[in-house]
Amino acid sequence: MAPMPVEGSARFAVTEHFADGAPARTLDRVLIEEAPVAIEINGIGYAVMMATPADLEDYALGFCLSEQLIASPAGFQSADAAAVDGGGWMLRIALTASDAAPLLERARLRLAEGSCGLCGIESLEQVMRPLRPVKSTLDLEPEAVFRAAAGLRQHQALGRETGAAHAAALCSSAGDIVLVREDVGRHNAFDKLIGAAHRAGLAMADHFVLLSARCSFELVQKAVIAGVPALATISAASSLAVEQAAAHGLRLFSLVRSDSLLEA
Repeated sequence: MAPMPVEGSARFAVTEHFADGAPARTLDRVLIEEAPVAIEINGIGYAVMMATPADLEDYALGFCLSEQLIASPAGFQSADAAAVDGGGWMLRIALTASDAAPLLERARLRLAEGSCGLCGIESLEQVMRPLRPVKSTLDLEPEAVFRAAAGLRQHQALGRETGAAHAAALCSSAGDIVLVREDVGRHNAFDKLIGAAHRAGLAMADHFVLLSARCSFELVQKAVIAGVPALATISAASSLAVEQAAAHGLRLFSLVRSDSLLEA
């Protein structure tokens, strides 16, 4: 009997074809789960995200912090996730009354394709809104980033199983990986990590974050909002990501490889 797949994955029958003309064969392949997750906050439909339905309580808290719906975890009361008949998930979040009040003015269902990091944004001014600069500093050497990157794969259970998961890792200044969350979307993985860190009582300001993704503007925004002093990504950074990191005091490492990395 085949072992049970890891959480966030499912088995499917697929056909494998070969370039050399060898006969095709049917395989029982583990694929990453991707499902619409409808986010409801204090009874108000806020967004529908495409995500991997695992660690959804972590995701709920991280999402609310990243979207600046709450100023701190104290504004978060609870989250309840349930599968919906016909496909998809409902994620019901309860915030304190004072934190949920502004949602009444923004109450409409938003569909964020591709796990967009700007799902609650309605204008260009909001996209480029000023953020509080990162105040924390971390005594971080490139060697620690190399060390974390070298050890990331062994913490990626979903990635190893499916080959299709993004990972977000919370790392110490020495390069030790403290916590990892995975998702089909890189924004979701980061939100899950933020929520998980707060729930575990780990200060984001005392760590750096490593992402198995390209470094986009939205990910830099999430890092700045979370108060992370440094962000490292496996792939390249965009021009706006570099500009925003510099403007907000975030150390940025990208194109992290076994033998080199870029710091901007």
